[in-house]
Amino acid sequence: MKRTPPLSFPVRIPFVEQLGFELHSLGDGRAELRVDIREGHLNSWEVAHGGVLMSLLDVAMAHAARSIHMHQEGMGPGVVTIEMKTSFMRPAEGELRAQGELLHHTATMAFCEGRVLGEDGRLCAHATATFKYLRALPGQGRQLKSLQRREAD
Repeated sequence: MKRTPPLSFPVRIPFVEQLGFELHSLGDGRAELRVDIREGHLNSWEVAHGGVLMSLLDVAMAHAARSIHMHQEGMGPGVVTIEMKTSFMRPAEGELRAQGELLHHTATMAFCEGRVLGEDGRLCAHATATFKYLRALPGQGRQLKSLQRREAD
């Protein structure tokens, strides 16, 4: 199977860069991320650590939530995770694909679903999450910086 090159993430997330996640599709309330599991991702059973899967799901669903604002400057408001429930079905190994989907949204909230598929296409983990749309973090005056704006700074 021919590998398509990844897309650029709309915002810089150092943690995501450290984990080696790649964005492969984004738009219309959906997002797909991929990661090749390497030694630093492993648990004591030598399969992907649950924290890696949860991070992959969180980022895929967050991007799905933001994708409906792609036409807005800086891709509109950022999102923060309010809650997330994850179920693990089987060990995850090799190249993993995370698919996030926006199920419903209001002006301030997004409700999403995500799944991680293993190299064999079988379901490894499933999650649901609620996100809050924000323009800044309260109390610190932090603002979400788009990748383009950050490069200009």
